[in-house]
Amino acid sequence: MTKPDPIRYFKTSREIIRLAVMLYVRFPLSLRNVEDLLHERGIDVSHEAVRYWWHRFGPMFAAEIRKRRVAGVKSSKWRWYLDEMFVKINGERHYLWRAVDHEGEVLESFVTKKRDKKAALKFLKKAVRKHGRPEVIVTDGLGSYGAALKEIGAADRQETGRWLNNRVENSHLPFRRRERAMLRFRRMRSLQKFASVHASVYNHFNQERSLSSRTNFKLNRAAALAEWRGLGAA
Repeated sequence: MTKPDPIRYFKTSREIIRLAVMLYVRFPLSLRNVEDLLHERGIDVSHEAVRYWWHRFGPMFAAEIRKRRVAGVKSSKWRWYLDEMFVKINGERHYLWRAVDHEGEVLESFVTKKRDKKAALKFLKKAVRKHGRPEVIVTDGLGSYGAALKEIGAADRQETGRWLNNRVENSHLPFRRRERAMLRFRRMRSLQKFASVHASVYNHFNQERSLSSRTNFKLNRAAALAEWRGLGAA
């Protein structure tokens, strides 16, 4: 039985929908910024249409990206970098826990109201269940990590130290730029949804250009864009 085409009954072409979702999720743009950029290209859509498309198809595109990257998961079991960042939701402080591997791949994002042992344990269990258990887990000095790792029998794999966690600290920056463009979040559910989609899109287009020649970077960028244009195909 063939899988139904989710974009089949939309009047707008799938190419425009994919472009709008990519612009909004990948770059620090507001919905109206995306509307204006599309208008400059002769595409007349409202910012509410862009909002609907990203809510409807963003998670679907992200899931397809994750599915296609399953083959590279084994390399992510070497070293993880964990950190939590403060995020305001309706003026109330929440915490976005993030796990990044040694290549800068964002493995997991998880939103909680607290950053105690219980929250750290839920985050770790979710990450380990989806990606397996790493050989080394690098964290900051937050005591919740040590307590949670001890609970799952991985306390001997923890490493802490000054500047050791810079890999994940730097990976926060693209999300912070998106957060400012979106004027923050209003619900935990919305934050969790966007963080998950943003992580997959960031992983897909992140080419680490400083580590490769210009020729290889252009080839990898073209391959990533071609693969994106194939998402959600009938």
